[in-house]
Formats: sequence, structure tokens, C-alpha cells
Amino acid sequence: MRQELLSLPKGLAEEVSKNLVMVARLIDEDPEQAYAYSRIALRLASRVAAVREAAGFAAYATQKYSEALAEFRAAKRMTGSVELWPVMADCERGLGRPERALAMAGEPEVQKLDKAGQVEMRLVAAGARRDQGQLEAAIVTLQSPELASSAVQPWTARLRYAYADALLAAGREDEAREWFGKALEADKDGATDASDRLAELDGVEFVDAATDLSDDDEVENEDLAEDDRDEDDEDIDEDDDEDPAEVAAAERATDVAEYYDEDDEEYESPEQSAADADVRGDKA
Repeated sequence: MRQELLSLPKGLAEEVSKNLVMVARLIDEDPEQAYAYSRIALRLASRVAAVREAAGFAAYATQKYSEALAEFRAAKRMTGSVELWPVMADCERGLGRPERALAMAGEPEVQKLDKAGQVEMRLVAAGARRDQGQLEAAIVTLQSPELASSAVQPWTARLRYAYADALLAAGREDEAREWFGKALEADKDGATDASDRLAELDGVEFVDAATDLSDDDEVENEDLAEDDRDEDDEDIDEDDDEDPAEVAAAERATDVAEYYDEDDEEYESPEQSAADADVRGDKA
């Protein structure tokens, strides 16, 4: 790509390069934004093959298959390379034309692909068979020396996963479980959800511990609140049973205790005050 950009004026090459970097950075996490950057690069340098290829992948990531196919074809014409042949065939699938994808799988271009490209083409062809409802044919398509090999290659996990998924779709659950397990063994980068598929087959259900704990806490808090309400009700009932005269006397005693200190010389206890009141009453 760097060599291709050298054909552009320096300032333009830098601007195009910046946009292509953003496409590569965002295409997985934000494909729509990556697509926007690819359109800028395409507007600036549509005659650069690397730009057409990047624009194709950005369109492909946003499922704009017709646009992606056009960009891939343009890049192929510019470079003469067949490297994009499998993804071009997959665009045909995306456009609802699995028969064209299968036709491309039988073209001479496939023989010019490297091993990774040939495996990718096999995956696309198997997908096209499934699009046509030919599950057994899809299974047979995936059966290959690469699938049988115990060596782990960059494509191994995806190939095994596709095979397991086809087996499951055909109702061969035991075999599917075995191959999902093999896919998981080869999937060091987490490129597939083989572990989730295995758990699903085994009937394992994952529960969010934080959510579950919050629910338990909420129930416990509700129970505590109910207990508090019950205690408050009991206190109210007890208060209702008290003699009003006794309550008034207790309140007077409390008022005296609040405003006088026993260490104060002028302090007079409630009992003394009551006795003095009786004496004054007798004298009167």
C-alpha cells in the first residue's frame, strides 16, 4: 500500500493514508464510521488499488454488498491478483445469489489462491450450499485435509466451527458437540463463540451474579422494612394502652430533667416538687 501511495503528491498521500488508518482501526468496532473514512479516501484517490480494496472491506462490513463487490472488482482489475476472490463470492451470497458464489468456487482463480484463500473459498461455498438448503452438501464441502489435520493454522478454528454448525443444523448433535470442542481448542484468539455454543448444547445457563445478588438484597431489604413496620405498629399499640395521666406525669418529669441539673443548688427533683405542692395544699 505504501508503494501505491507514493504515486500521489506528498500532501495528498498523507491525507489518504490517515483515512485508511482510521478505516483499519474502526472497521471492527464501528464499521459505519470506518465506511465514512473509506469514502473520503476513495474521493481523494480512487485510482489507488489499496483505496478501492479498503473501501470494499468497509462496505462489506456494513453489508453494502453491491458496493463492496464493485470495489473489489476494481481492485482486482488494477492489481491482477485473485486474493479477493473468496470475499467477492461471499458478496454474491450477501446479494442473495448463492448459485453465483458456487460458480465462482469452481473457477480457475481458486487454484491460484494460497492455502488460506482456498480454505476461505471452501467456507463460502459451504455457506452457499446452506443458503440453498443443501445441508449435507455443505457438510461434505467442508470435509477436507485441512479439517482433518491436527495442526492449528489461522483458519483452523473457523473451519472447525463452520463444520460443527453445519452438523448441528443437520441434527447431528453429538458430532456437532465434538467439533465445537475442537474449534474451541484451536480458537486461541476468541474468534468464534464455540464456548457459548458448547454451553448451550450442554444446557448450561449463565446468570449475571451482580444482578442476582441485587435481587437478593432487594428482597432482604423489603423483609427488613416489613419487620420495621411491624415493630412500629407494636409500639403504637403499646402507646394506646398507656394511662393518659401517667403519660402526662412522665412528660412533666422529663421536662424537669431536661432543664435542670441535679448538681445545681436550685435543682429540685420532681418528687420534691410534688411533696412541696402537697404541703402548700395542706396549709391552705
